[in-house]
Amino acid sequence: MKTLDERLSVVEKHVKDDEITIMIIGLGSVGTYLLDFLVSKNDPAIKLVVVGRNHDKMQSDVNIVRVASLIRELNKSQILIESGVDLNDINAIEKAVSKYSPDFIVNSSRAYPGLKYGSISWSNVRAYGIWTPLSIKFTKNIMEACDKADTDAVVINTSYSDAVIPWLKSAGKAYPDFGSGNLNHLIPRMKFAVADILGVDDFWNVDFNFAAAHFHDVCISKEGQTEGVDLPLKIYYRGEEKDIPHDDIFKACSISMPVDQKRNMMNASSNYRIISAVIDAIRTGENQKVFAPGVFGHIGGYPVIIGYKDGKISAWIDESVFTFEEMDKANRESLALDGVEDIKDGKLYYTDDLIRKVKDAFGEDLPKEVAYDDIEKTAEFLIEKIITPQLDK
Repeated sequence: MKTLDERLSVVEKHVKDDEITIMIIGLGSVGTYLLDFLVSKNDPAIKLVVVGRNHDKMQSDVNIVRVASLIRELNKSQILIESGVDLNDINAIEKAVSKYSPDFIVNSSRAYPGLKYGSISWSNVRAYGIWTPLSIKFTKNIMEACDKADTDAVVINTSYSDAVIPWLKSAGKAYPDFGSGNLNHLIPRMKFAVADILGVDDFWNVDFNFAAAHFHDVCISKEGQTEGVDLPLKIYYRGEEKDIPHDDIFKACSISMPVDQKRNMMNASSNYRIISAVIDAIRTGENQKVFAPGVFGHIGGYPVIIGYKDGKISAWIDESVFTFEEMDKANRESLALDGVEDIKDGKLYYTDDLIRKVKDAFGEDLPKEVAYDDIEKTAEFLIEKIITPQLDK
């Protein structure tokens, strides 16, 4: 695939020409929420393409979004349906990408739909990394199709990007540019917490420099603590740095949330924010800041700036406060707590601690390493030996 900067330059032209095409692959709950949010932009420059296998289901979901948005008088985007696309069929995906030449591609597919994997793993092994082979299963097919199509699209992945995107990069494969969710879910909680601590109402004026991987999104959100890991964090209110004990902020982040598919409203919002940041940076010329996991193929989550460098649209990790090395160290510690020891040379390495916990909790032997060519086999093992028995209980 072309470099991200090369593809951003093509997207820039289309944004300026008011001809923006956004493709959503997989119209489950994340994809449907995202479709609703994008239609609600009420932007006639945006054309939306939804891609999946079941035409009737997608048509039904599209219909309710179109009707509901028109009730709100927010419906200026064209929506097209590309059905009959099996995500196991790379050629079919390639044809869809080539047909529409999208500016953005959002992979919101799941290998095992309708199940929050964490509902099984957190209470049993306290780690999410076990599911990485499932999370990458369709992503790798989509990226191979994007590579074959030589797409100019900015690609966003929704499933465990902290590990999925680095795994693809380490195997020398095409990989998504941004991940959504995870770290980005924690930032709003932290904004609310800081505003409460400062006694102010304008929580939107709270900002951070912060890096963490998926484990800490879950641990801080659920328990209000970091498991002893010192995470790189600076706090600002109206541009002024604030000295607030980090533990006080994290404690206040443990707030009640639904555990069903309503949670996917956050992941869809994260996708929406990345897309909007690119469009807004081009339209306004002002830098946009996002928080994204797996960005540029790096382990964990980082603050990212989207804007102009030397007169050209670009995106880069914000190292204005913390160095990449500082953030990378914290991210790797965080991912290790999630059960992923390392990702290198096309292989994912589970931690010994996770292997032991899986044996104790499920009576199954998790392999120490998973080669890229063994992803399908390991994904099937996870479904057959761990997911199915738990759902049958």
